[in-house]
Amino acid sequence: MKTTLDFKRIFLIVMDSVGIGEASDAEDFRDEGAHTLLHIAEEMNGLNMPNIAKLGLSNIEEIPGIEKAENPLAYHTKMQESSNGKDTMTGHWEIMGLNVETPFRVFPDGFPDVLIQELEEKTGRKVIGNKPASGTGILDELGEEHMKTGALIVYTSADSVIQIAAHEEIVSLEELYKICKIAREMTLREEYMLGRVIARPFLGEPGNFTRTANRHDYALKPYERTVMNELKDSGYDVLAIGKISDIYDGEGVTKSLRTVSNMDGMDKLMETIHTDFTGLSFLNLVDFDALFGHRRDPIGYGKALEEFDARLTEVLKELKDDDLLMITADHGNDPIHHGTDHTREYVPLLIYSKKIKEPKELPVSKTFSDIGATIADNFNVVLPKFGNSLLSKLN
Repeated sequence: MKTTLDFKRIFLIVMDSVGIGEASDAEDFRDEGAHTLLHIAEEMNGLNMPNIAKLGLSNIEEIPGIEKAENPLAYHTKMQESSNGKDTMTGHWEIMGLNVETPFRVFPDGFPDVLIQELEEKTGRKVIGNKPASGTGILDELGEEHMKTGALIVYTSADSVIQIAAHEEIVSLEELYKICKIAREMTLREEYMLGRVIARPFLGEPGNFTRTANRHDYALKPYERTVMNELKDSGYDVLAIGKISDIYDGEGVTKSLRTVSNMDGMDKLMETIHTDFTGLSFLNLVDFDALFGHRRDPIGYGKALEEFDARLTEVLKELKDDDLLMITADHGNDPIHHGTDHTREYVPLLIYSKKIKEPKELPVSKTFSDIGATIADNFNVVLPKFGNSLLSKLN
C-alpha cells in the first residue's frame, strides 16, 4: 500500500442530469434516442462552454458549439450506469461504490389511497393533490386551497419521492418536518420502498407563491457503507455541498453546506477550494435537473450550463497542484424527450489536475463506481466492492 497521497484534495462535481447520450440499455427504460447535451445544444444553436471544451467534453462526443480540444486538459470518458434505475439516489449511491439491484419505487399515478388515508390519520390534516406535478405548478393549482383549508399538498415526480408542500404561515416548519418524518417511517415499508420524502415549504399569496430555502430531504440510508464512510472513519474530511448530505442521509459526511441554487453551489465550492482540508469536496448542482430537465426547458437548461461553465474559470485558476477535479453526472434528463422523466444515458467524466501532464481518453467505464474506487484508492481507504480505480492511469 502506498504511504503518500497522490492528491490531498479531490473536488467532485455532479452536474445533476447532464447525460451524454442513450446508454446501451436505454431501450429497457424506454429512453431510446435520449441525449441531454446534444438536444440542448441543438435548441441553443450551439452551447458556449469554452472551459469545459478545453477539458475535453466534445472529445467524449462532439456537442454543437463546444469545440473539440486538440490537446484536452483533462482525462475524459463516459460512464454506463450498472444499477437498475435512473434516479438521483441510485446514481449517487453508485458513484460512491454501491450497486442498486432493486430499483426504488415510483408512483406515476399518485400514491395508493391507503397510504394517503394513513398519512391523514397520523397528521390530523387532509391531503390534496396526490399526483405527479411540477413543484411550482402544484402551488399555482392548489396553494390557495391549502391556505383556506390547511390541507397538505402532496405530489410526486419521476423520482422515487413523496413531496409535501405547505405554506410556512399555515403549517409551521416544525410541524411540516414532523409530518415528513411520519411519512418517512410509513414509506420505509417494502410495499412502498420510497427513496425520499421532501418537505417543500413556501410563502406568498395566490398567484405569487415562492418556495423557500427551508426544503429538507428525508432519504433512505445507504444499505451498505460507501466510500464516504471509509473516508470519514479514516479521519478525512467529507464536505457535502447542496443536497449531497440528504442523498446519503448524512452518512459519511463531516460537514454539510446547503445551497439555494447552482450559482450558490459554485460559491460554496469556491469556499472549500479556499479551505485547508484533506479529503473530498462533493457538490451536486440540482438546478439542471429540477428547474430545467423535468420542466422540459432546453433553453433554460442551456443557459444554466453556460453559467456553470463561466464559473469554471475561477475553479480551474484556484485549484492547487495537489488537487484533483472530477466532473460527472448522475443520470440524464433530456428536455426534448417524451414525458418529464429522467433518461437512461451515459454520463461524462472529466478528470483534471494541474500536475497531470498528458491527459488522454480513458476506456468507457462500466459503472459510476469507478469514481468512488478512484477516490478510495487515492486516500488509501477500503475500496468499494464495485468499480475499478482509475488512479494509476492518471499521470
